[in-house]
Amino acid sequence: MRRPLLRNLLPRTLLARNIALLIALVVLSQVCSLGVLLHYVQRPRVERAAAVFATYVTTLDDLLQTTPNGARDALTARLDVHAQLPDSAQTEPPPSLMRAYRTYQRNVFLESLRAHLPADMETRWQTGGGQRLWIRMHAPAAAPGGAAASAPYWIALPIPEDAQGNGLDAAILLSLGLAALAALTGYAIQLHLNRPLQELTHSARRLSAGETPPPLPTDGPIEIAAVSSAFNQMTKALKQAEATRALMLAGISHDIRTPLTKLRLSMAMPENSDSSFVVAAESYLDQIETILQQFMDYAGSGEREPAEPGDLNALIERLAGDFAGLGHEFELSLARLPLVDYRPVSMMRLLMNLMQNAIVYGGSGLAVRSWASADLVYVAVGDRGKGLSAEELELLKAPFQRGRNARSHSGGTGLGLAIVERIARLHGGRVEFHAREGGGLEVWVVLPARAG
Repeated sequence: MRRPLLRNLLPRTLLARNIALLIALVVLSQVCSLGVLLHYVQRPRVERAAAVFATYVTTLDDLLQTTPNGARDALTARLDVHAQLPDSAQTEPPPSLMRAYRTYQRNVFLESLRAHLPADMETRWQTGGGQRLWIRMHAPAAAPGGAAASAPYWIALPIPEDAQGNGLDAAILLSLGLAALAALTGYAIQLHLNRPLQELTHSARRLSAGETPPPLPTDGPIEIAAVSSAFNQMTKALKQAEATRALMLAGISHDIRTPLTKLRLSMAMPENSDSSFVVAAESYLDQIETILQQFMDYAGSGEREPAEPGDLNALIERLAGDFAGLGHEFELSLARLPLVDYRPVSMMRLLMNLMQNAIVYGGSGLAVRSWASADLVYVAVGDRGKGLSAEELELLKAPFQRGRNARSHSGGTGLGLAIVERIARLHGGRVEFHAREGGGLEVWVVLPARAG
């Protein structure tokens, strides 16, 4: 339970995690340094100041008690004597995080001062209207001749500088500034380290899309350079494997089509003119050639074909016209589309496969519609055939998979939708299956519109 919660609280990116860790370490080090400074440096300093101030107060109290009445009255008038504690000294300031350090230091000073003063000498720290320390002095002794003693009184004394901690405020602000500078420096360093990772991510995405990215630089830190070098080697190996595959397919195509051509010529000879044999053989040859072409299409899928901006509606209308010439009418509902960067031959193969599947497996209600939404372009090819479940439709994207409605049709390889899926991913898009309103199936091809 704790691990998922911790995983949800952690930032998602490596940059954010490293910055958060750096800030946490800097804050922890500053808190520890501040704790050591307060406990082992500032607290003893404040306690010594309180002890010295207590000695000064007791000496002043003894002096006032022994001073003759006339001289004492003149002296107390200069010391701002009050019979009662002023209201401004009785109210405590509200707690504040910004004044937490000053409150701590004031409490330490008052605690130490009260420990050194007699119990009946109360103290109050006035914060409003100027900071002053109020001390409840003892009443003067009874004068000779039986005169009554005066009541105790309060005097205000300036607060020692060591108890105010002004210098430490500057030190704390300087520490916070250095912590912020360290965090910004770490952020800049992490950005520098993340740049090769971003380049690696971009190159990996281009490679997965069928492109050949340029080699990554290997002049950075040793660890990043090792990863970039390994990626460059992998890209080179994949390029060599692609070249070997293309060469092998070309050889297979040549070696198979050559005897097929000779067989067709042999069947056309007058001595081999049995009509039933010729028709059956030509049918089988057509199936073999179709299967071979599908294998070639799936193996190639247009990775090397350059993409260029174009109007998908024009391509759809041209294909619909070709199928209409063969007796298959598609109902077109084409909205205005933005330009799309696509490979013409590959995109034609994609749409042709979908339309051919609609003819073979749907038979009726043939339709193609297009529309745009935000930065995406949609093309939907539909029919009124018997629909398949979502699980079956997703399985058809894999090579050599055929639906239950295809068992009565021969000549297929189960590569039609696999080719469509591969070409769509090559263009940065995807293939979706949707139930058609009124019955049947629609296959959606979702492609990104051209940027800008």
